[in-house]
Amino acid sequence: MSLVPSLFGERRSNVFNPFSLDAWDPFEGFFTPSALANASGSTARDIAAFTNARVDWKETPETHVFKADLPGLKKEEVKVEVEDKNILQISGERSKENEEKNDKWHRVERASGKFMRRFKLPENAKMEEVKATMENGVLTITVPKAPEKKPEVKSIDISG
Repeated sequence: MSLVPSLFGERRSNVFNPFSLDAWDPFEGFFTPSALANASGSTARDIAAFTNARVDWKETPETHVFKADLPGLKKEEVKVEVEDKNILQISGERSKENEEKNDKWHRVERASGKFMRRFKLPENAKMEEVKATMENGVLTITVPKAPEKKPEVKSIDISG
């Protein structure tokens, strides 16, 4: 048994693998695709699609910029939403490719299914001015920042 649970099915015991120890595993069977499918109605493939939406978040003095790699998706298949005034949510769905009865698949690596990423933005984000563009499978979201309020300094005359 491995001490590290696997999301991708059965674990293999290997004497050369330091994480493959014959020890009690409290997560035995918990993270298998069948257990996950029974728990939430999804499969390991759906979970892979969920986690494979890679996003970069960069902060500049004026904006927060998010870039998400979404190859093969059209802008109509992607949704960008603002929730609770400070949560940016990116979601969408990649459809399965039509399968013909005579097709023989040798490898299936591209994930299909739903994905969603959520980001809590700081107080200075202007959520009402969010802009999104999609070009060549890259979603770019720009969230302007409110200018920092500089503390008001008042000079006091010293008497005496």
